[in-house]
Amino acid sequence: MTASTTRRTTAARSRIAAVGALAVAGALILTGCGDQTEGGKSTPSAPAEAKKSDAPLFSALPKKIQDAGVIKVGTDAAYAPMEFVEGGKIVGVDPDIAEALSKQLGVKFEFTSGSFDGLITSIYTGRQDAIMSSITDNKKRQEGLDDKGEKIGKGIDFVDYFSSGLSLLVKKGNPEGIKSMDDLCGKTVAVQRGTTYEDAFKAQAEKCGDKKLTIQAFDTDAEAQTRVKAGGAVADLNDYPVAAHAVKTSGGGNDFEIAGQQSDVGLFGIGVSKESTQLRDALKQALDAAIKDGSYAKVLEKWNVQDSAVKSATVNAGQ
Repeated sequence: MTASTTRRTTAARSRIAAVGALAVAGALILTGCGDQTEGGKSTPSAPAEAKKSDAPLFSALPKKIQDAGVIKVGTDAAYAPMEFVEGGKIVGVDPDIAEALSKQLGVKFEFTSGSFDGLITSIYTGRQDAIMSSITDNKKRQEGLDDKGEKIGKGIDFVDYFSSGLSLLVKKGNPEGIKSMDDLCGKTVAVQRGTTYEDAFKAQAEKCGDKKLTIQAFDTDAEAQTRVKAGGAVADLNDYPVAAHAVKTSGGGNDFEIAGQQSDVGLFGIGVSKESTQLRDALKQALDAAIKDGSYAKVLEKWNVQDSAVKSATVNAGQ
């Protein structure tokens, strides 16, 4: 991917974690249409009596959410360790961070899984209040632009909570000797459709010119990984934490390895409507509070992704 548009997310830290067999099974259970189905909801992360909450930042929330006691969150729960399915529930880094925010805000974060490329649409339609799915914050998403720079939507705002670089995931033993994106020219790669990782491969394909780079895009990252494992593609592109998780867990550590060095560090953000400035600002305050009280750090330590911590919450800091 290009330096500023890489990730399942976009620009400034990307999405994390390749999916193991359990997560793959969960994805089959929970992944639905792009505009999020009602199935596949996580266990509420805060008490049901949210509108009576005395949580420190409850009053900062929009009245509509105070009354509902819920922030509806769209995700694609097939991206371990960031968000995946375990025991029929959506778990991972993002749900745990949401729970830390819930304690500050006094409302539930109710996650519903759907396809990644439909998440932003779910904000436009109002089906979700927010999206949290290792989504890279970048200018294109902020401004509602397509790959050609043409306006296709209102754009969304991001509260940035996580940073990550990109890594190439290759078959164990790296049989093709891949060390960088340039080594992919003339070969076939696999990637999740609709992600900035796919954008990065497309940019690399242009650089390769006549030495064609063939890109196979799939609905989930798990499918892309399976393609690499089977030898049908030489590499998948992912955020470092996701790739590292896949290396450690898939096939007992015998399926994959990371090729070359981590690159294109960017930011993941919680996405909200441009019109939801009060919710955006409340989420920012809650994240800053969680960073200050140490609950944010405990989540990252739990998942062994401490290197991806941000020092403070920012809004639309992605490039």
